Amino acid sequence: MADFFADPQVLRFLQEAPFAIWETVYSTLIATALAYVIGLPLGVVLVAGENGRILKVPGPLMTALNVAVNLLRSVPFLILMVIVIPLSRLLLGTSVGTPASIVPLVAAAAPFVARIVESSLRELDAGVVEAAQAMGCSPWQIITKVMLSECRPSLINGLTTATITILSYGAMAGAIGAGGLGSMALMKGYQRQMTVMLWGSVILLVLLVQLIQSIGTALSVKTDRRINPTESRRRKRK
Repeated sequence: MADFFADPQVLRFLQEAPFAIWETVYSTLIATALAYVIGLPLGVVLVAGENGRILKVPGPLMTALNVAVNLLRSVPFLILMVIVIPLSRLLLGTSVGTPASIVPLVAAAAPFVARIVESSLRELDAGVVEAAQAMGCSPWQIITKVMLSECRPSLINGLTTATITILSYGAMAGAIGAGGLGSMALMKGYQRQMTVMLWGSVILLVLLVQLIQSIGTALSVKTDRRINPTESRRRKRK
């Protein structure tokens, strides 16, 4: 065991891993937050604005939004990163490093988040929305108090999926100069044939995914009134 920790590759991995984990975590969290700032309202509009059901959105605008989301989702992430390089330089002054990778991460994740939110909201029974409209609720009340509230467990599951996807995108971004565990695995582990760096980074990424999934599942179960009586009683008191 002492010989293992005395290995130069192991020592270098132990020295660089904490900062790589920090880069991976903070870029993933910031990109996820910004992606939801864009994608959550867009997903709501795609559902609430369909056929003027809740929001009066012009048909051509709905078509344009759907086309834009589909176009961005169809571009592979590595290609999108290259396309967005000028925007990264414009906003941050550089296209290399972990902060610069946040721009393409948001560009790739926002349409993905919009579709996840759309899918979650479409699970809601149309009769619930019709009942809220019959009671005279405003569009804002229907969206916030009915749609988002009733679909909370599904939305949390979607958030978990989106966060893990963005984490994997960030790892791929290491191929073109981003930092974090992806860069450690690709630039140092693979290209320099440093086996400890490669497999150590992979193991840490797997552990991060497991952590995110566990937290997301626990929160989803906690907010699901179908399987959590406490949550059901709390909502009834409201």
